[in-house]
Amino acid sequence: MSPMSRVGGYAGRPRLEQMLFLYLALSATALIALVPFLWLVFGALKSPQEIRQIPPTLFPRVWRFDNFVRVFTVPSIKLPLPMYYSNSLAVAAARVAMILFTSSLIGYVLAKFRFRGKRAIFWFIMSTMIVPFQVTMIPSYLILVRLRLIDTLWGLIVPSAIDAFGIFLMQQFIFSVPEALMDSARVDGASEWLMFRRILLPQLPAPCATLAMLTFMSSWNSYLWPLIVLKSDQKRTLPIILYFFQGQQVQRLELIMAASILIIAPMLIVFLSSQKWIIQGLAFTGLKE
Repeated sequence: MSPMSRVGGYAGRPRLEQMLFLYLALSATALIALVPFLWLVFGALKSPQEIRQIPPTLFPRVWRFDNFVRVFTVPSIKLPLPMYYSNSLAVAAARVAMILFTSSLIGYVLAKFRFRGKRAIFWFIMSTMIVPFQVTMIPSYLILVRLRLIDTLWGLIVPSAIDAFGIFLMQQFIFSVPEALMDSARVDGASEWLMFRRILLPQLPAPCATLAMLTFMSSWNSYLWPLIVLKSDQKRTLPIILYFFQGQQVQRLELIMAASILIIAPMLIVFLSSQKWIIQGLAFTGLKE
């Protein structure tokens, strides 16, 4: 064996050991982070007696899958969860559509147009990301009162129609679209709106999927703003309903856990189906201003 191969072998072994240690550490950390979720899943499958026993057990002795059915059928609960699912889905879908449109359009203007004050506008939009929601909550509520959107689903959609992070994300990807492609379309007589729809948007599948997923998760988990805006039970969204469900059925922990699984299941499905786009979208996002 040559000296170079021995050196290469010795140099490669520590790197292999380091990678193995890194994977083991990350796996252990992921397992620790997964324990609360596993506790929630297995708790939803336990009987009322088993979920309160001491010492507690992780796996149920008797698997009670009927807990998920009882969430809908127990008379004392009186929660029309399908209605709340539709409310949350309608709000999430509308927010995704509006934020994708406004973010891509504003990002296109900031990335491809040259005009006075563009840099100042960009940094002003970015500065809104550091303003806490509690600061703008009261002004936003007063605006909704003027617009008569209190206790409506539109009251959850309109204030979030423009998203600073979405604009930043789309702008960074639009920077990578070749200028020659846009110039050739202009030479052929295409309008800016036609170039935006036919040329630019087909180039942005990764950032659009990333932004849609992040917006969907944010809307689905939103709690404070719907609690303030929505008054009637027919307009409630799922996170608020879980709060009232816990207040009414605080002694039925297995049903609370089953309802929690039913609430977060759509979000998990959407996340698992689009995580590749999220990783790709965030990995290629960089500050170019």
